Amino acid sequence: MSLNGNTSLPGRKDFETIAQWIRPGSTVLDLGCGDGLLLKYLRQSKGVHGYGIEIDDASVLACVKNGVNVIQSDLERGLAGFEAGSFDYVILSQTLQAVRHTEEILKEILRVGRQGIVTFPNFGHWSQRLQIIFAGRMPVSDVLPYQWYNTPNLHLFTIADFESFCDSHAVRVLERLVLHRDQPVRFMPNLLGTLAVFRFEKDSAT
Repeated sequence: MSLNGNTSLPGRKDFETIAQWIRPGSTVLDLGCGDGLLLKYLRQSKGVHGYGIEIDDASVLACVKNGVNVIQSDLERGLAGFEAGSFDYVILSQTLQAVRHTEEILKEILRVGRQGIVTFPNFGHWSQRLQIIFAGRMPVSDVLPYQWYNTPNLHLFTIADFESFCDSHAVRVLERLVLHRDQPVRFMPNLLGTLAVFRFEKDSAT
């Protein structure tokens, strides 16, 4: 994917949704930012100021080539280098299921950022359930293309699981979009959706 110097968006619907939720001129920290294309787009289209955090050498180099401010670091070590409330938004896109210390990272997102945005594959989709029930095997799909022995996904969770986590950890969900093949899913999203996008903040009432 390439932006070719313009403000067209990479072909990911979750990126489009994230961009719609970001206020112009805000500050953004993108965790596990990959090649930096999301930050590059947000800078060009919304005038955001921000940084990416990435551990992979090739991805860090790609960020530099895309003109993105990037810090090479391991998310699992936390975000101690950033003060509380340093950013308007902290983004974690399709990485939450692959980190070891999920609870700690979500807490750090809401310490460092005023709001958090996460996207993740929904392991509760009906096709995943059927593969387990009828084939008796771990599911493989377009969204989850890995075999059980080489998957980077450490935590298998659903939309309902994430919402339950938010309820029990004083996290207020501000917006949610559930997708299947880039189309919004409004009916039975935990059963029919394959990708979820959430925007959230600390619940000030607790």
